[in-house]
Amino acid sequence: MHRRDYFRNRFSKDFLNQGIDICRLCHDGIHDLYDEMQLAKSLCSLDALINDAALQRHCKWVSKQKYTSLN
Repeated sequence: MHRRDYFRNRFSKDFLNQGIDICRLCHDGIHDLYDEMQLAKSLCSLDALINDAALQRHCKWVSKQKYTSLN
């Protein structure tokens, strides 16, 4: 989304390059629920992600899953 004029005109380069650290299950869940455009326009901050009801349900489910290390 960073190359699109809509985002380049509305957000700074630093803002567009921000990220958050999340586990793989949460990352996959976010992308299962929302496409890239929805994430870029409506869920572009940590607060927006935290306050989303569908993601809250998903993260609650993830928190109950057994952790397995890949090592």
